Amino acid sequence: MTTSRLLRSFTFRLALLYTLLSLGSVVVLLGYIYWATAGYMDRQVDSTIEAEIRGLAEQYQSRGLVGLSDIISERVSHDPQGASVYLLADASFAPIVGNLSGWPHAPVSESGWMRFELRDWGRARSEEHEARARTFRLRGDLHLLVGRDVRELQATRRLILDALTWGLAITVALVLGVSLLMSSRVMHRIEAINLTSREIMEGDLSRRVPTVGSGDDFDRLAENLNRMLERIEKLMAAVRQVSDNIAHDLRTPLTRLSTRLEQARNSNPQQTPGEISRAIDQAIEDAQELLGTFNALLRIARIESRSSQGDFTDLDLACLAQDIAELYEPVAVEKDQELSVEGQDPVPIRGDRDLLFQALANLVDNAIKHAPPGCRITIGTAGRDEGAEVSVADTGPGIPADLREKVFQRFYRTDASRSTPGSGLGLSLVRAVADMHDARIVLVDNAPGLRVTIVFPKGGRELG
Repeated sequence: MTTSRLLRSFTFRLALLYTLLSLGSVVVLLGYIYWATAGYMDRQVDSTIEAEIRGLAEQYQSRGLVGLSDIISERVSHDPQGASVYLLADASFAPIVGNLSGWPHAPVSESGWMRFELRDWGRARSEEHEARARTFRLRGDLHLLVGRDVRELQATRRLILDALTWGLAITVALVLGVSLLMSSRVMHRIEAINLTSREIMEGDLSRRVPTVGSGDDFDRLAENLNRMLERIEKLMAAVRQVSDNIAHDLRTPLTRLSTRLEQARNSNPQQTPGEISRAIDQAIEDAQELLGTFNALLRIARIESRSSQGDFTDLDLACLAQDIAELYEPVAVEKDQELSVEGQDPVPIRGDRDLLFQALANLVDNAIKHAPPGCRITIGTAGRDEGAEVSVADTGPGIPADLREKVFQRFYRTDASRSTPGSGLGLSLVRAVADMHDARIVLVDNAPGLRVTIVFPKGGRELG
């Protein structure tokens, strides 16, 4: 995975967006911290100046101009290089008393506040720092300036600004680093899915998306994709098997049909019209058998595509079993078999009545077809806590346990000689109908014989 691909990836752009949002939040937060801190310090300076002014005002009111000059001189002499700034000047702004050599040349606000550059005593005169002061005009056209040296405030402000700048830079570096790391990890997981997809497209259907066992969203996505791939692999295998079975099972009837049609076309004069008619009738029967097989395949395909879900209605499995028993009872009697129904209580579910009727009819037909004379066939229905169920049981030869899953494959027949009638699609249709109704099919030994049970889940398709 190249750096350019990482930078062009959606995950990196998303991470970059979150980075910008995070940085915006940090800038706003640090800006507020700086404003609150520096503003507090400025207010503290202004409060100190206001306190100095109140003290001098009291002296001026009680002692006059002489007292004001004395208190300024006293304060300057006690702390000549202190942070306080005083200057009393005459009408021409010439200094009278204070610790400034001259009146500052700086603009004054409407409220009397001003900022000016102040040289530090005992140092190079080129070194200057800021002072903040307030000015007043006294009687006699005198001017008074009271302020503070804000050098320490400026140093503290620079220190805070440097700390906030470094904090912002570190935040940017960390957020970008984490964004790149997260994007790289996500890209690796996505690349693993892409690699598996390419290998599958090249024909290796056994490939699966790797998981790391973390149980995160990517692992759940990989598990769902793997289940989908397993389903696709099974469907592809089924398609190949169906193709092979079609070629094997339909070759014989097609050959027989072709032979009979050729015989009918090349009939000799000795053949009677009746013989020719019978040959044509046999060819028509073969063609109808082939059409029936293809119609069954198409019906199974439509059911598996769930295109008939709109036909779901409320129905009773017990009534359905009774209808099927009435339909097949004459066939069972003809083979000297006993067909009965167990369970008379209503078993309500929601489903497609025609498809369920066809599925149960296929089960009963298989039981009658494969069970010998004298056997007993039972259709049972019941409502359970876990859902509803319908079963078809017989006392015939049954199906070996190792073949019970194979019988649902298209064209699969336990009679390898194909001597019994049928196409091998009956149980495939039963499985498709069961899947459409979210039901499962259970094949168990009936001792003797076989019991096939369709179990419908509680809720969902079943009526509550």
